[in-house]
Amino acid sequence: MGLLALSGLEYTKDMNIASPIRKTGHTVCPHDCPSACALNVDVEPDGRIGRVRGAPDNTYTAGVICAKVARYAERLYHPDRLMTPKRRKGARGAGDWQEVSWEAALDEIADAFVKAEVAHGSEAIWPYFYAGTMGQVQRDSIERLRHAKRYSGFMGTICTNMAWTGYVMGTGALRGPDPREMAKSDCVVIWGTNAVATQVNVMTHATRARKERGAKIVVIDIYDNPTMKQADLGLIVRPGTDAALACALMHVAFRDGYADREYMAKYADDPAGLEAHLASRTPEWAAAITGLSVEEIETLARLVGTTKKTFFRLGYGFARQRNGSAAMHAALSVATVLGLWQYEGAGAFHNNGDIFRLNKSELMGTGYMDPSIRMLDQSQIGRVLTGDAEALRHGGPVTALLIQNTNPMNVAPEQRLVKQGFLRDDLFVAVHEQFMTETAEVADIVLPATMFVEHDDIYRAGGQSHVLLGPKLVEPPETVRTNLFVIEELAKRLGVSNYPGFCLSEEEHIDRLLKASGQAGYEELKAGRWIDCQPDFREAHFLDGFGHPDGKFRFRPDWATGKSPNKPPENVGNLGPVAALPALPDHVDLIEVADAEHPFRLATSPARNFLNSTFAETKTSVEKEGRPEVMVNTGDAERLSIAAGDVVRIGNGRGEIRIHARVTDAVKPGVLVAEGLWPNKAHIDGEGINVLTGADCVAPHGGAAFHDNKVWLLKDGE
Repeated sequence: MGLLALSGLEYTKDMNIASPIRKTGHTVCPHDCPSACALNVDVEPDGRIGRVRGAPDNTYTAGVICAKVARYAERLYHPDRLMTPKRRKGARGAGDWQEVSWEAALDEIADAFVKAEVAHGSEAIWPYFYAGTMGQVQRDSIERLRHAKRYSGFMGTICTNMAWTGYVMGTGALRGPDPREMAKSDCVVIWGTNAVATQVNVMTHATRARKERGAKIVVIDIYDNPTMKQADLGLIVRPGTDAALACALMHVAFRDGYADREYMAKYADDPAGLEAHLASRTPEWAAAITGLSVEEIETLARLVGTTKKTFFRLGYGFARQRNGSAAMHAALSVATVLGLWQYEGAGAFHNNGDIFRLNKSELMGTGYMDPSIRMLDQSQIGRVLTGDAEALRHGGPVTALLIQNTNPMNVAPEQRLVKQGFLRDDLFVAVHEQFMTETAEVADIVLPATMFVEHDDIYRAGGQSHVLLGPKLVEPPETVRTNLFVIEELAKRLGVSNYPGFCLSEEEHIDRLLKASGQAGYEELKAGRWIDCQPDFREAHFLDGFGHPDGKFRFRPDWATGKSPNKPPENVGNLGPVAALPALPDHVDLIEVADAEHPFRLATSPARNFLNSTFAETKTSVEKEGRPEVMVNTGDAERLSIAAGDVVRIGNGRGEIRIHARVTDAVKPGVLVAEGLWPNKAHIDGEGINVLTGADCVAPHGGAAFHDNKVWLLKDGE
């Protein structure tokens, strides 16, 4: 065996011969998910990756990852992966391309940007990106180019605004109890997230608590999804009514003596005002709004009221409504009324963004940011590209785009406007992508991008507590380039490569970022693989005070001027109907309430085998999801003469689509759920679900209310 070790071979029992060693690489899942799972990746002797699995020694990932990432080799070696730069030859979107060199493609992009700036000023160029990779270097370097060139700014509103704002309005900080404490809970309330499908590690720790402690798992959501099926107590609420449930839970807490008055006297701003306000928010009141029974509400109120080790795991889904910030704040307030923050395995957690304290000023070029440059709303790209004056901040047109890490022709709301904008003859579009997405299909120049195992990057995990290194494990195809390469090459051509932060490698960026943040450098992180940034118990549980100046939790949020991670810049100000947000936790009908013309409420929930528009290109994911469908309640289907598999039409003032019906009791009457962000082309008429979603700004700081749509439903042909 010593000879085998010296020769670099390992013993293979099946063949009884020596074979080349398979190495294990350590990296991080790069996708837009709070878990940021630590991964172990088999690297085969031929330089290709094999099995992908969760790192068992990472205390949050705990060896468990989702199935779609476990089969990542299918995506990495997909035959349709982009491999060479392409220039559009024919009409936009016609699919007529010619291959070009990297030099020619980058020259053409730079030339188009210079022409756009000469004609309309620097704000005519809009670098547009998001979270297709959560790697700090590959995602955020585009901001450095944007600041250096004074291009239009990017407000990333599509995902987190309502949830983060509602949480921080209460706590004053975007952090909370260690999410691993779920395993030490006696009751885990999973509110507004289908964790089985989208955050599997939440279930890892919750089910451990059930197995080891007999903990109860409560799930609150709008339909009977895979997470609901794991619940000991499942509550299906009408979309947009979560705050009403939260208010009723707090009403019962005050009524039945579960409220921790001593705790609130020390840690909260106005418990007496809250109690008086909630006097009329009875379970009967909430039942009429939420569709729950009084018994269901009373049962949950009693469970959480008598179980001090109750951990509220608050997701994003229920905040993707026009009253989403208020809903998050109300749900969060339950933990404060009950005094749960005092106990290990208890409190409320949403995101750990504040604990990492990464100094990205050099990486993002914030030192030369001009605050007078306009900021354009990611969610309103359709309005921006079709010349809406308010969306353009009453400035000139956008005539050139550089797009990385996102697919707005599929994921953005108001898809008909988005398509209309992208098909403008006077718009230049450069897309850096891994596949020919629907956005790449309407570009002038398409550049092939690396995937996460093919480059170096650093990650932070919103849903847990680690900063993690994702080193390059395998060589990319010779003709494929990183996001950083594209930004650096454009900077050279556009005359800003001498600005601070340019001309650095990924490794140098990571090293400098870490050291600027008070951490050890790249080599130390490479050796340790991750840094656990979780604060100690007192800080995590706010036992020395919440994040507001007076240390008090805010039952009375300052929606207009309060703290928020996603607050728009001063030259934009607050967005949406801020004055309509409640002074104390409450249900507000800012949602698109169903009416006689639009009797249904539609939510566009995530699918288990897709992640936004990613993985919709892989064969296994598509086979497992089947086809685009909308869930229709059995009673509604019978009334409308809709049978399983029928083609139906769904519509509202934004447009209409045709889609197959899935008749089921998983949704309540009057509620429709379309799971999965399928490509538009996968739908019957080439138009997908985001034709029906709106881009109007959600109070107080903008955002897209993807799960908040009033619609009509008809059987096709009627």
